[in-house]
Amino acid sequence: MARIERVEIRMVDLVPKVKRTDAIQSFVSQETPIVTITDSDGATGTGYSYTIGTGGPAVVSLLRETLAPRLIGREAEEIEGIWRDLLFVTHATAVGALTSLALAAVDTALWDLRCRRARVPLWRMAGGAKDSVQVYSTEGGWLHIETGALVDDALAVAAQGFAGAKVKIGRPHLAEDDARLGAVRAAVGDAFHIFTDANQGFSLHQAMMRADMLARHGIGWFEEPMPADDVGAHAQLARHSRVPIAVGESMYSISQFKDYFVQGAASICQVDAARIGGITPWLKVAHMAEAHNISVCPHFLMELHVSLICAVPNSWMLEYIPQLDAITTSRLDLRQGRAHPPESPGIGIDWDWGAIAAQTVEGSHAIIGGTT
Repeated sequence: MARIERVEIRMVDLVPKVKRTDAIQSFVSQETPIVTITDSDGATGTGYSYTIGTGGPAVVSLLRETLAPRLIGREAEEIEGIWRDLLFVTHATAVGALTSLALAAVDTALWDLRCRRARVPLWRMAGGAKDSVQVYSTEGGWLHIETGALVDDALAVAAQGFAGAKVKIGRPHLAEDDARLGAVRAAVGDAFHIFTDANQGFSLHQAMMRADMLARHGIGWFEEPMPADDVGAHAQLARHSRVPIAVGESMYSISQFKDYFVQGAASICQVDAARIGGITPWLKVAHMAEAHNISVCPHFLMELHVSLICAVPNSWMLEYIPQLDAITTSRLDLRQGRAHPPESPGIGIDWDWGAIAAQTVEGSHAIIGGTT
């Protein structure tokens, strides 16, 4: 083992490749805090998290002022202990997005460091349950996209071997959502999965009305139908709906997932490694979902999640949204519609440090500890 000597922090702000809109927001920017940890043997590990347009500087400040100084001198292999200690230090801002996103960047860097030192890829280090996973696409299903383009995109990804596609719902009238989904289903047939995402946009009665309509189209899941903090309403909807309820991207603690699972409020777990606080809690949620016979289909972060989803046995689908192309040289390994995890040691992301340096947000770069 070796002690942590240096922590480098920076943030880049990435513009999405396509216009992204849903029922409650427009995804116009992706602030991406990046943390690199160096130990006393000179080994390094890099982690990251993200926001969708606001809050990134606050995450960087929390990393720089509170978390990174407490890493210096710690044994890098004591990942569980470090995670718990950092959570306690930030208890005044936990549970919530700010703390979780900062913890995730640190925790992912520590796992990357661990795997690099052991010369083992993350998917094997974390469990090694399977060597590939089915993929579905989200990029062609945003709410502003017209029906004809939705159909064209679904047909295109089906031809590439993708298992399914996601369509955002939440148009002003139920009939509009109904017509859009009906057109896609008629084009792709029954063997192609169609998933829907409301991004927390509905009340309970609106969600119940949509659930009946979604069932008619054989929809694979109804994602984030209502605000994520209302577990009771989701439990009511789950009892009513013939379509599986999917939640997770807007949940920030293991206990929140526990409440959903125990109350039967969801049957698809979309735990996000950045928003839950890193790989350490992600794995706990995934195994807890397994104990409840619930499938894991993580939200976003495909470059990281491809390894995590292959580490656990109860995973089902990987969401395809390219996130890091502008600052990496590696790409998702897709073969006949299935994603394969990287075999290189670490989390399997090859960073383009020149591009990162060029896009680093002014004032975000900081080095804590030694400079070598």
